[in-house]
Amino acid sequence: MAAVTEIFARSAPDEKYLPWIGAATETAYSIYLPVLGYPPVPVTEDYALRIAAGEVFIFGNGKSNCGLVVIETHDSWLEIFIIVVLPEFQGSATGRAILGWVEDRAAQSGKPEVRLYTNALMERNFEIYRRAGYVETGRRPNPKRPQLTIVDMAEPVESSSSSHEGTLA
Repeated sequence: MAAVTEIFARSAPDEKYLPWIGAATETAYSIYLPVLGYPPVPVTEDYALRIAAGEVFIFGNGKSNCGLVVIETHDSWLEIFIIVVLPEFQGSATGRAILGWVEDRAAQSGKPEVRLYTNALMERNFEIYRRAGYVETGRRPNPKRPQLTIVDMAEPVESSSSSHEGTLA
């Protein structure tokens, strides 16, 4: 596990990052392939569209990329579509730092809540989010795969706190 003392976000990376985003997402979600029997939706997502919309943020520690998040902006909340922490950075508080960055971004933009969702079969994700303070707000059929259940989660955020945004070295 690589130690992460501070992470930085690069907003709106360009399409040259698509291969890295694809590889990072595939690696992070590979543990769920045996559980689901097929790649989870984030593995098959078109990230070029997300980059063009300014929704993708890549995180690094000054030496290498360590994760990413895709954020959708709604009227009264931010929604995390995907958060990825590379395996070598898992357990180093990188995921918590990325969640904190998203929460700060929500607070600074006047959004009182951060929402996310995960597949009910992805119990590890559910526990990670629960430990980070997110609470389950409901369950619903997956619109792309109705045989599966989505767990909706949310965390309220305090207005305006310090930002973690910066650039990658």
